[in-house]
Amino acid sequence: MKQKEILLFGATGQIGRNLIRKLSKNNYKITAVTRNIHRAGYKLKTQANPGYLELVELENFNFEKIESLVKNCSICINLVGILYESKKNHFKTIHTDLPNMLSKVANNLKIEKFIHVSALGIEKANDSNYATSKLEGEKKVLENFNNSIVLKPSIVYSVDDKFTTNFMTLLSRLPFMPLYYNGKTKFAPIHVSDLVDIIVKMIETNNRNLVLECIGPEIISFKEIIKELLVSIGKNRLLIPLPNPIAKFSAKIFQLLPKPILTEDQLKLLKYDNISSGLYKTNFDLGLFSKKIFKNEIDKYSFNWRTGGQFSKINKSSSIK
Repeated sequence: MKQKEILLFGATGQIGRNLIRKLSKNNYKITAVTRNIHRAGYKLKTQANPGYLELVELENFNFEKIESLVKNCSICINLVGILYESKKNHFKTIHTDLPNMLSKVANNLKIEKFIHVSALGIEKANDSNYATSKLEGEKKVLENFNNSIVLKPSIVYSVDDKFTTNFMTLLSRLPFMPLYYNGKTKFAPIHVSDLVDIIVKMIETNNRNLVLECIGPEIISFKEIIKELLVSIGKNRLLIPLPNPIAKFSAKIFQLLPKPILTEDQLKLLKYDNISSGLYKTNFDLGLFSKKIFKNEIDKYSFNWRTGGQFSKINKSSSIK
């Protein structure tokens, strides 16, 4: 049987890097698309076995170039996404226009599958530009390509993420942690390795025309997540519920930073639970069980934020009460 050729957009993120490792290990040939081949090269070249990964530079989503790439693949996977807007990157361009273009090209060239990674918990968040752009992107993909698979993960975490690592940095430096919406927002965090396993199963099985919510084995509130992170890094911090007017003001300030800690749009998203909606099947319904427990996994890398760094691993059990 002819080996599947994988075309991957969004290869440099935590999901992309882990997916490349998994696909390469399983003998898939991968073409990874990046905006800057020199900056991405050192991140990606070490992720794959020799001969299994080709890097291609693409600027401004050139249609002709994209068409030539899709023409040579069996399966196209889109992982591209942003958490906040900048002068160069806008939600509509990244989350709606790009998947719209890719799925149209995939349909025209009649490739085997188009896999699009979106986000969980966005159906009700119609006041968020992030959420509405993601939903519109999903809609375009499903309209354009019958064999498309849309994956909607909850918070994806690992040592390479920008979620647990950013919060551990904040918790190690700040004397208190603000709790937005009283910390009651619920999440079903999924470890990146579990999500990658699901993506690989989507490649290897006959699933088509599917929307799948990808969740971890636990439902955890924002406050519980912060408490778990504090225990893991061995810190005690005040957890202070922040009134909405003050939260909105702080978001206005934070979003002015080059890499915003929090934006007004992200604050809107935090109003809504990030758990299974009941509208679609989950990975558990398909027998794809995510098994990684949040507390156990963060303990494997949280030593970077403990007093003493890697040496603290020896005394962690005795130092954290």
